[in-house]
Amino acid sequence: MSDPNQDAPRPEDDDDLVAILDDGPGDAVTEAGRWKVAIIDDDAAIHSGTKYALSDYQLAGHRLDLYSAFSAAEGRTLLARHPDMAVVLLDVVMESDGAGLDLVEYIRKELKNDTVRIILRTGQPGQAPERQVIVDYDINDYKAKTELTGDKLFTSLTAAIRSYQQLMRLVETRRGLELIVEAASELFDLKSIKKLAAGVLTQIAGLVQASCEGILVLREDGRDHFAVLAGSGVYAPVAAGGAALLDAAMDQLVQRAFERRRHAFEATETALYIKTSSGREVVVALTSDRPLSDTDQTLVAVFCGRLSTAFDNVILYEQLQAANATLERRVADRTRQLTLANERLTAQWQRLKRTNDHKADVLGTVAHDLKNPLGVILGRSEMMNEWLCLDPPNIDRARSQIEQIRASVARMTSMVDELINDAMLDAEDIVLRLADIDAAAIVGAVIDANAPLAERKGQMLVYSGPDALPGRADPDRLREAIDNLVSNAVKYSPPGGRISVSLAASEAGLRIAVSDSGPGLTLEDEQRLFGRFQRLSAKPTGGESSTGLGLFICRRIVELHGGRITATDNGPGSGATFAFTLPPLVQRGPS
Repeated sequence: MSDPNQDAPRPEDDDDLVAILDDGPGDAVTEAGRWKVAIIDDDAAIHSGTKYALSDYQLAGHRLDLYSAFSAAEGRTLLARHPDMAVVLLDVVMESDGAGLDLVEYIRKELKNDTVRIILRTGQPGQAPERQVIVDYDINDYKAKTELTGDKLFTSLTAAIRSYQQLMRLVETRRGLELIVEAASELFDLKSIKKLAAGVLTQIAGLVQASCEGILVLREDGRDHFAVLAGSGVYAPVAAGGAALLDAAMDQLVQRAFERRRHAFEATETALYIKTSSGREVVVALTSDRPLSDTDQTLVAVFCGRLSTAFDNVILYEQLQAANATLERRVADRTRQLTLANERLTAQWQRLKRTNDHKADVLGTVAHDLKNPLGVILGRSEMMNEWLCLDPPNIDRARSQIEQIRASVARMTSMVDELINDAMLDAEDIVLRLADIDAAAIVGAVIDANAPLAERKGQMLVYSGPDALPGRADPDRLREAIDNLVSNAVKYSPPGGRISVSLAASEAGLRIAVSDSGPGLTLEDEQRLFGRFQRLSAKPTGGESSTGLGLFICRRIVELHGGRITATDNGPGSGATFAFTLPPLVQRGPS
């Protein structure tokens, strides 16, 4: 029996390692290392004799690695540890009469190693008849130990190794074709040309089972420059930076590929050329840690033959995606334009509807509110004509009719002014004429203008606030808003009532409030306050007329200044308070 390390080549046996000639340069198995040969026999003399028989020749510089096992059990361990064993020289009878044959079953069925070549050697041919063994067991040669002279050992071993070499080529080819099918399936699913390029580099490295680094470039038909789509290894940054980052050697490798227009395998450099059906040219330039074998080159060529369609598909897909994106963008832009146009038409329709409704309201108001004054004017003018036709004419009676006509005209003028103000405020391009003002002076002027009517009705008109309060606003519009509130208070307060007008300034802004002593506000009044042509439930206490525009105009003026107007009921019989606040920027005057 041998020591535990006997499965490795023994230092004292280094001179006994010999090589055999392979089928030619470029084979992957030969380049990967020496051929591994196992001697499994319980006779130490067989081990030394075999090594001695192989010790005097060397072929093409290739050597053998000889491994020793002195029992079937040791053979199991050895072969499980070295699945790339090329040939096994196996004794039949060892620890048992069929130990060698049992080991054959273990190798083929349990280790599932169909490539290793097994040469059965026996010193007792009758113990394991040749015909029966060949039929019942998967062995590759049967020799009696007495037959294995030096020449016959060389012949049998060479035949076995070449058979192993051919099997390994078939295995590698099958593995490569499986990888090609799998890779093609994956690559054809990719929808990005850069991902496809990166996938090609990865798949080629896996196909040849070598350490590769390089680039994949694309050139449009008829152009001189090319684009680097992907890079691996030291060339990975080139894909982001472009061809300008290529070193001279790689750039020359790519240029030669474009000139030759075919694959080229030179030592450790590989250039693959692909011409797509759409006229584009693809070059894969690689450097590897070893030359590619004939099998590798064939597999790579087969793999590249499928890439032309893959690149065309991806390019067409990207073009289709770009076209779809452009179409979607154009549809979105057109939809947005149509939406905006529809919104403009809707807004115009709404403005026209409001204008039409406003026109109907104005006509209704004019027909209703001007009818009474006009009737008065007509009747009084006829009566005045009768008084003047008397002989002598009754001048005093005629003058009284003139006063009645003048009052009716004044009422009509007031209503027309309100209608005109409403029309002006309803214009979209109205512009306030801001100026420095004294809010207290404007309030005082409004109170003075309404004092005569208040006096005739016996009302008390009271002001509380500062004597002067500077600010900035449109003085005419502000006066009109205050006048609407004060005149309404006079109009709806009973004779002898009290009307309070207050002016104050705070952080919130300038506040003007007018409190009357009228009947107050009903729930219905509160819901329609400040609306156009909305008359309140209360009636004027002095027979005054109303268009329902005063509070609406007041609200518009306040809002144009950026302010806010409110109305509050003071309780049953206590009247109401109308107030508006202008923001500080309007209140504050120049510094």
